Amino acid sequence: MSKIEDFLTTVQEQVIIKAIEVAEKNTSGEIRVHIENNTELPPLERALEVFHLLEMEKTNLRNGVLFYVAVESKKFAILGDEGIHTKVTENFWDAEKELMLSYFKKEEFSKGIELAILEVGNKLKEFFPYQLGDTDELSNEISRG
Repeated sequence: MSKIEDFLTTVQEQVIIKAIEVAEKNTSGEIRVHIENNTELPPLERALEVFHLLEMEKTNLRNGVLFYVAVESKKFAILGDEGIHTKVTENFWDAEKELMLSYFKKEEFSKGIELAILEVGNKLKEFFPYQLGDTDELSNEISRG
């Protein structure tokens, strides 16, 4: 399975979107998933470009998180905005990256993304708890490059 069109089924996409909704019920943080075929860049560098293309830096608390996957390049990254990085350690996303990698190795891509999203939601609630009247600042739909 190496093409973006084959990466996730419609049902798997809906499961991931639901995971984003569940994760965002615990936190004021915002989560997005972006999938594309290839990148020549290191995954974090490309994730930063996509982060800005999606205007994720425009959240009130600068607490957006991007799950970036380049399917054919077999690269991925988890990138949090500066509001998160001022409060967490450098290896904050390591457990989630390892979780995704363990499922990706078994070609259970949607499960890896889903579980990592739920973990990120749990971790973010400590620093960015859900606020009454919190609005969904970013789309929960999966974007494609």
